[in-house]
Amino acid sequence: MAARRIDGTQAAAELRRALSVDVAAFAAEHGRPPGLATVLVGEDAASAVYVGAKQRACAEVGIRGFDHRLDADASRDEVLALLRELNADEAVDGILCQLPVPAHLDGVELTNVIAPQKDVDGLTIASAGRLALGLPGLRPCTPSGVMRLLEHVGTELEGAEAVVIGRSNLFGKPMAQLLVQADATVVIAHSKTVGLDEVCRRADVVVAAAGRPEMVRGSWIKPGATVIDVGINRRDPAPTDGSSALVGDVAHDEVAAHAAAITPVPGGVGPMTIAALLANTVEAARLQAGTPAAPRTGGAA
Repeated sequence: MAARRIDGTQAAAELRRALSVDVAAFAAEHGRPPGLATVLVGEDAASAVYVGAKQRACAEVGIRGFDHRLDADASRDEVLALLRELNADEAVDGILCQLPVPAHLDGVELTNVIAPQKDVDGLTIASAGRLALGLPGLRPCTPSGVMRLLEHVGTELEGAEAVVIGRSNLFGKPMAQLLVQADATVVIAHSKTVGLDEVCRRADVVVAAAGRPEMVRGSWIKPGATVIDVGINRRDPAPTDGSSALVGDVAHDEVAAHAAAITPVPGGVGPMTIAALLANTVEAARLQAGTPAAPRTGGAA
């Protein structure tokens, strides 16, 4: 069996094209485009790359970007003041505080200053509570992106057995909740799960986000399963044969011999995460304007 490659880059491009139409319609209706503010504190190189990619994606679909960058020694009061200013700014529909923040700041505190209706990362306590209760709200971007990829590849979730490897508040728990709401039967597993290989072997859908390079092996996978690899790890030492320096949490070639469909690393979940952020921003704009659009799978519901 040769697994189908779930092309996150293609799926994200399709979503961005649809969002461009939505953004243009919103701008025509309200006299301005939706707005997304990003806040980056410090000079973490990876965070700067991520924020730059998000701002470029905004420009591509017509969302107005507000790019705020503060020095690494910015005080707690300075960052809180900026976030509160953005909460009050009617041109800003979504706010994203890029994590991690410098050690003298509390990322959880900063995130929870963001107004829930502008929480396009879906990480505030209010957003998490609404997700847990199955109430409408903005959902975390990476789990939302995974749901869109499952829809893109036509994976049937109703009645399916799904395993999420990873129990983080940022991904594992919200991912499991979205799958449950799609009528899957879900197991949340992790590195300490006894018989993890057997747990995975029963699953129709495996979502790996444990942060361990190539932990999931081919022998763990039920023939015909769909495998979503959320992990991104850098090879050390870096390969010298021109192959990617990045690997996921799944031993890709082994697993692809058993699975029906699998995401690559890179080019799988990553592009859809940013596209889901854009979708959340458009939905946040419409909700605040009182003109919500029909919900899209995995996004605001």
